[in-house]
Amino acid sequence: MKHEVSSKPVTGNVGTKVLHEDEKVKIWEMSLEPGEETDAHEHKLDYILVIIDGDKIAGIPHVKSKGDSAHYIEADVAPGSFYPLKKGGIEVARNIGKKRYYEILIELKE
Repeated sequence: MKHEVSSKPVTGNVGTKVLHEDEKVKIWEMSLEPGEETDAHEHKLDYILVIIDGDKIAGIPHVKSKGDSAHYIEADVAPGSFYPLKKGGIEVARNIGKKRYYEILIELKE
């Protein structure tokens, strides 16, 4: 499974719900129950991910993904942490943990 690649259609939805949008940022929430995954999406801008809850998450690269984002990753979740994410990745996020995964994504338009 570590070499898994997704060929789902790329929809552009980097989260499960938009919470706010203005000319500078778009703020998304992502809520995934255990075993649930997002649609395939492309990170067209830079982001800040704020981890709220969960225990383990996976990033499944899309067949169109290149560079660092073209590799399957698994990560333990550290609630209260945040991570910058550079644009360019095309992926599916899957909750591979036993708890609901919840994060806020801040899409930086500037």
